[in-house]
Amino acid sequence: MHIPDGFLDVKTMASTAILAGAAVRYGFKRAGEELGDKQVPLLGVVAAFIFAAQMLNFPIAAGTSGHFLGAFLAAVLLGPWLAAAALTVVLFIQMILYGDGGLLALGANVFNMAIVGGVVTYYIFAALRPLLAKNRAGFIASVALGSWLSVILASAFCALEIAASGHSPLSVVLPAMLSVHVLIGIGEAMMTVVVVNMILSVRPDLIRTYKSEDSLTTGGAGGITSEA
Repeated sequence: MHIPDGFLDVKTMASTAILAGAAVRYGFKRAGEELGDKQVPLLGVVAAFIFAAQMLNFPIAAGTSGHFLGAFLAAVLLGPWLAAAALTVVLFIQMILYGDGGLLALGANVFNMAIVGGVVTYYIFAALRPLLAKNRAGFIASVALGSWLSVILASAFCALEIAASGHSPLSVVLPAMLSVHVLIGIGEAMMTVVVVNMILSVRPDLIRTYKSEDSLTTGGAGGITSEA
């Protein structure tokens, strides 16, 4: 999903860079205001895990492969804005060290994966969460759905940007992107659920967006805290 240089025109690169820059700036501002002793090491661990996990490709079909995105996992653990800051650092380091995504396309890659895949999907997840069971199983189900959706939305915006730049017709690039990422999203959901389930079993307090079973019995929001 990392867009290399040469695929986007100037207006698309500029507009996505402005949007991503504003969102990430707000994310770093929130990080400076909110990070406590508990979140600082968690932020580093989450960023390191996503960096490593994105290096691993898994086979999909017809010789294609996908990799873990991790934006929604970070949003569930840290909240959407801290997740955007963490994923931006990951994408920047990947670009510098491994050439994943172009320098001029960095704004678009941050916008697609960190903002759309993390922040936008998180708020959709938060809006839909009350429709599912208000317990751990419901929370896990919503995490799985959100993880899958994060990949679909990020890939759709990637296709829209490539089409808007005149590199490929939308009728070609959108179905091509979605058909592969529908399957990649399933892998994303499985990996995210495993990680979230494991953390819930040992340290549920580390999941910023999850309310404890005790809080649920007193009328909580259904396993997810509010995030302005």
